[in-house]
Amino acid sequence: MESNSIVEGVVVVLVILLIIFLISRNKKDRKKMDEEITKSEIDPAKHNRKHV
Repeated sequence: MESNSIVEGVVVVLVILLIIFLISRNKKDRKKMDEEITKSEIDPAKHNRKHV
């Protein structure tokens, strides 16, 4: 029974590490997406009304 608790402990640690990895990856992707959106937006002061 002792080996079962060791395996369960390893699985729990791996799941926690996976969750931490996914959260950090999500924050990185969100930051990258926000930067791309900001770059793609048109500045209203520089926008020419003739083309609207």
